[in-house]
Amino acid sequence: MVIERIEHRACFGGWQDVYRHESKVLGCTMNFAVYLPPQAASQCLPVLYWLSGLTCSEQNFISKAGAQRYATAHGVILVAPDTSPRGDDVVDAEGYDLGKGAGFYVNATQAPWSQHYRMHDYVASELPALIEANFPVNGARAISGHSMGGHGALIVALKNPGRYRSVSAFSPIVAPSQVPWGEKAFAAYLGDDRREWKAWDAVALIAGALERLPLLIDQGDADEFLATQLRPELLQAACAAAGHPLELRLQPGYDHSYYFIQSFIGEHIAHHARALDA
Repeated sequence: MVIERIEHRACFGGWQDVYRHESKVLGCTMNFAVYLPPQAASQCLPVLYWLSGLTCSEQNFISKAGAQRYATAHGVILVAPDTSPRGDDVVDAEGYDLGKGAGFYVNATQAPWSQHYRMHDYVASELPALIEANFPVNGARAISGHSMGGHGALIVALKNPGRYRSVSAFSPIVAPSQVPWGEKAFAAYLGDDRREWKAWDAVALIAGALERLPLLIDQGDADEFLATQLRPELLQAACAAAGHPLELRLQPGYDHSYYFIQSFIGEHIAHHARALDA
């Protein structure tokens, strides 16, 4: 699989790079970011995959989260893909919450979206295969994300037992089937049968999860989307009913922004590093 490096910057002793490749799964050209800490020059390391939220690309996390210093401290490679297929022939929609920048990490089944919008398979299969073929990794994986990407991290981990050592999320859309962002996207990508939506909804997936991977979630109590779009109490109830381990931390004063992520990303990377070293 051919990849082309298009950005290369020194950062905390390592390298923050961005690569371009042709995705067979998505049928378009995609970018993904890789942070290689200095340890990667001499040894194979575990990987933490980060999934970003609505309107984002691979750039937001690598330029705003301040994660590289912690990746260097713990010897973890960071991989951040884009949030949707891209290109002139990829269908889009008006508004920020559907189409480009809003792939929702599902495999679309409805035309015209189904031609390109297969972000679950890209994140769970094609991208890890690309990383493991081209970078000094040891096969241990973790996954995290923010908002729509927090939803993505939860469902990708729940739908692929045994693939990840750990999972966490910031301000995730835990029940997209029950909130406006998810209802709009799922109706377009998956159709009007709400029974089909349950396969892409973390709250719905918890009861039948084949692996009880502990969930670490940070949520700001001043988040402007807390009551309408995020609703972490639904995940809390589902985990309690299923006996699924959950650490839900409501952080006072924090909103939905990357200032929130900056404040706690070090703790999340430390959480993942412990699991990746186990």
